[in-house]
Amino acid sequence: MSNDAQLAALLADIRTTFDVDFDPLDIDGRTLHLLSVRNMPQHLDSLLARKAIHNPLKDLPLWAKVWPGSFLLGRLLRHFEPEGKTLLEIGAGCGVLGLVAARYGFRHITVSDIVPEALKFAQANVWRNGLEDLIDVAQVDVAAPGRNERFADGVDIIAASEILYLDELHRPLMKFCSRHLAKGGKAVFCTDTGRAKPRFAKNAAKYFKTTERRIGITSHDDEGREQHRLYDILVLERP
Repeated sequence: MSNDAQLAALLADIRTTFDVDFDPLDIDGRTLHLLSVRNMPQHLDSLLARKAIHNPLKDLPLWAKVWPGSFLLGRLLRHFEPEGKTLLEIGAGCGVLGLVAARYGFRHITVSDIVPEALKFAQANVWRNGLEDLIDVAQVDVAAPGRNERFADGVDIIAASEILYLDELHRPLMKFCSRHLAKGGKAVFCTDTGRAKPRFAKNAAKYFKTTERRIGITSHDDEGREQHRLYDILVLERP
């Protein structure tokens, strides 16, 4: 089956739940096509009617939102000497970070999540943008014990945007990075300062060389209004 046929079949599957279409987005002179949900209010109403929202941070489709931090971190990775290296995006949602980073010379990129719907959106975005030879989409649970054999040779860079708000993931994240980063590899986390978790950085410093910085950006909300945001960038380097 051709990629076009695979994409059409995947979109048909996604559209049994969501009204979606691709939106073009200019990133540094390059156009990305990102799958966008048109019926999110109706979908949320359906979740509420079915009493399916027990924990908003986990049960709401936050993975479908395009977070500004993903663009910021994706572009920032060009400063990490990416040529010929491997990149693993965890908690990828629809895979924006990996799509943005794809132009910077990585040898291979894996975008991952644990939510099946998120993986469908990410795969659709990879196929629509013609990046299937560079980017794989995989289900990866950072809380799973042991080493994931998919990354047996070690990963050069692990990256995640807006994942540290889940306190219960902090210890599993550090273990995952310890197991799967190649020697000298780096894990890079981007978090809106309003959701920052200083304790994670403090604990990580016991096992990794850590560096921190803040970056401000200007973005626009869903209504097109300009917003100024400040992000914490945390880098863990494996000795």
